[in-house]
Amino acid sequence: MNTITKSSALGLLFTALLFSQLISCTQNKEQTSIEDYPDPAINPDCNLMLTGDWFGHPHDIDFDNLPKIPSQHAVVSDVTYGNEHNSFDEAKGSGGVNQHSYLTFYDNKYWLMWSDGPGVEDRVGQVVKYATSPDGLNWTEPDFLTHYPEGSGPESTHYNTRTEKGMRWISRGFWIRDGELLALASLDEAAGFFGPSLELRAFNWNKTSNSWEEKGLVYKNAINNFPPKLLPSGDWLMSRRAYDYKESGIEFLLGGTKNFDQWESYPVMGSTADMDPEEPYWWVLPDGKNLMALFRDNRKSGYLYRAFSIDNGRTWSNPVRTNFPDARSKFNGLRLSDGRYVLVSNPHPKRRDPLALSISEDGMVFTKMGYLTGGRHIDYPHVIEHKGHLLVAFAGSAKQKIEVLKIKISDLDKLEMPTLK
Repeated sequence: MNTITKSSALGLLFTALLFSQLISCTQNKEQTSIEDYPDPAINPDCNLMLTGDWFGHPHDIDFDNLPKIPSQHAVVSDVTYGNEHNSFDEAKGSGGVNQHSYLTFYDNKYWLMWSDGPGVEDRVGQVVKYATSPDGLNWTEPDFLTHYPEGSGPESTHYNTRTEKGMRWISRGFWIRDGELLALASLDEAAGFFGPSLELRAFNWNKTSNSWEEKGLVYKNAINNFPPKLLPSGDWLMSRRAYDYKESGIEFLLGGTKNFDQWESYPVMGSTADMDPEEPYWWVLPDGKNLMALFRDNRKSGYLYRAFSIDNGRTWSNPVRTNFPDARSKFNGLRLSDGRYVLVSNPHPKRRDPLALSISEDGMVFTKMGYLTGGRHIDYPHVIEHKGHLLVAFAGSAKQKIEVLKIKISDLDKLEMPTLK
């Protein structure tokens, strides 16, 4: 009996030691992957995207008390019920929705476009509106960029509903191509995300008539996330989601040089493997040839996913979950003229508050994060740089206001991260 007891005890001890070693190996593996550094060609699976001695676990960051980044603030459109510009509309109910804001600078002024709809986002009858500004703070009154979708305006019985019997426009960004200002918008049935007739269309600005004119179809069965950007190769690149993208995955459209409607679509393999990919964004890395793309994860992991391309967007590494925190919300960024990269996002993993700006020297790993605005539901930012300033447009007040922050880039140099207590 004693022999059996000792043998059992030794077995339990051996099992415990083995289990301890397995835990240690797992921890060391995790530490190695964090301490390792991403590389588009030789280490695309590295998960490091945020580092610094100012935080422990990325989800434990005190997001509400990040160092503040100074800014000037403007409200461009407000459809909350009861504001001075929005009287009661029975069809809209409590006011309306404003979201999907996009900025550009063209013809010596800032341009801003967004989705403007009745009730809740992306219902039947949603249109795209725009405004302009000489300085990014004083804006014209909102005006229509698109018309109401055919048979889906305020006179329709389907207006402000979710149904395949009505249509909606969704704002998709400005595209300056060959000196011409284009505005992109998707059109599809308003029952869900997205309808089988989904298409991406373009409008061009007519300087003579000071009006928007429909230019035509950009790509069938596609909604982009941000407008095309130029690659070092001279081609344009933008993301694509088909109407069945939840099953088919994310793709990228490459082309746009010979004509605005000539594109080839390339899939991101593995983009539905362990996440629900949404609203991708990409930029060119400092080497001038490799690309990095980021993806929102609708499976609520609380982190951004990342993939790399070493052939101008034709093929991509499988998306990998990074250690950069995210609220499952749309984000945007750019490379500054001084070479640094900024990412504007909702980093709190549980809510879309606050809106923060993060800084990276190489576009892959971020070392600083500053507070822009918060204390309320804010999301869907878009950022541009112009003459020493950043302009950040976003949806405020639970998607019922379009707001803008104007930030001095020199103030980013003063951003100092706190010491971890």
